[in-house]
Amino acid sequence: MFLGLDLGTSGLRALLLRPDGSVVGASDSAYEVSHPNPGWSEQNPNDWITGCRSALAELRQQHPSEYAQVLAIGVSGQMHGAVVLGANDAPLRPCILWNDTRSHVEAERLNALPDVPELSGNIVFPGFTAPKLVWLAANEPDVFASTHKVLLPKGYLVHWLTGRHICGLSDAAGTSWLDTRRREWSQYLLDASGMRLDQMPDLVEGNEVVGAVRGAVADELGLSRDVKVVGGAGDNAAAACGVGAIREGDGFVSLGTSGVLLAARDGFAPSPDSAVHTFCHAFPKAWYQMGVILAATDSLNWLSRVTGQTAADLAGGLGDKIGPPGDIRFLPYLSGERTPHNDSHVRGAFIGLDISAGPTELAQAVMEGVAFALRDNFEALKSTGAQLDRILAIGGGSQSRYWVEVIATVLGQPINLPQSGEFGAALGAARLAMAGATGASVADVMTPTPVAESILPRADLQSAYEDAWAKFAASYSPIRSLQ
Repeated sequence: MFLGLDLGTSGLRALLLRPDGSVVGASDSAYEVSHPNPGWSEQNPNDWITGCRSALAELRQQHPSEYAQVLAIGVSGQMHGAVVLGANDAPLRPCILWNDTRSHVEAERLNALPDVPELSGNIVFPGFTAPKLVWLAANEPDVFASTHKVLLPKGYLVHWLTGRHICGLSDAAGTSWLDTRRREWSQYLLDASGMRLDQMPDLVEGNEVVGAVRGAVADELGLSRDVKVVGGAGDNAAAACGVGAIREGDGFVSLGTSGVLLAARDGFAPSPDSAVHTFCHAFPKAWYQMGVILAATDSLNWLSRVTGQTAADLAGGLGDKIGPPGDIRFLPYLSGERTPHNDSHVRGAFIGLDISAGPTELAQAVMEGVAFALRDNFEALKSTGAQLDRILAIGGGSQSRYWVEVIATVLGQPINLPQSGEFGAALGAARLAMAGATGASVADVMTPTPVAESILPRADLQSAYEDAWAKFAASYSPIRSLQ
């Protein structure tokens, strides 16, 4: 059996996989995020360990015989977070998470340095790891001076399991310290943020065996001491492995808290100016690119709080089939925006509100606004040479057929809906464990998710949605100028 762990922002998911790729079962645990100041987002790393213990205890109780046969573990996790460890390997402070924007000034300074975006393949976003350490140097100098190692969130979980300091390459590509083409730490990028090479963890591929679970931890978790742990992957790279998006032309659209449009790449083709993320994939000699919007289902959840209606009721009020675009335009920049604007200060807006508008009209505007923002991402991806021949819809928002049809029509691309079952980051982590422990090829293990239905663009409405997207795209600059 193979175990996949997905260390998310709000909780950890554990998934048990058979050798034939079918799922035995899964369990979840939750933990909190703290926001001590506006724009700050932090988490206690030890809560992840507690969450892992809890999820594995439940899985062990539910499936004792299969759990006892675990051969290897893969770990997926939230990217970009900064876990700073002292000489005794204990965290010196809470982890600064991916959605923390306190280091926006430091990010701008790093990004303006010669060759920084070119070497890393990416704009230095405020959420990335390097600017967080520059912020620490200026604001918490004692912590910075005591920093022995910097780990990413899932790296901390792997350290607890194995005792090693490692970083999967798909994670490392989101730090602004990695030469993403060469897949190695860049001394120049480290120097730019005042870091040393000895503070960096060892780099590993996602399907590379890191080591065995430490004896005491294996005993506590009820695992054999021979269980191997592989390098694992950042959440989106792991999700791509989970749905089989591993070749040029494969990709997915994820409608979660944030929105992601991801394209697998056979080569390295960065375009930092587009604000497209160009990262190492979870296995050798492969990369992926993605556009990211910061508020996808978060936009609908916000409207839910405002109107007092559940997100499901708001979406359900629109039915399953789309009509022409609405007259109200929504800019989903509730937390700023990444692709294509790289703007942590911009905020959202409704344009064209009418006295007759109610929750249904606002819900339609929100769904269309998210779809238009994903179209911005699609255009940015195309500018890098990426192609998306096969797009799978995943995430909670993909349960709305209406929303998926809007996106298909706005992108002008069919969107596939997966068959019911497990897929995504935890499955991808378990697949990486299988490939690493058995030596099986990536292509044999990372098979595509079976498709239940393909949602086609509405040809009769594409022209109307094209015009509506053009108005949406033209709205960013004037709204930004007023803020």
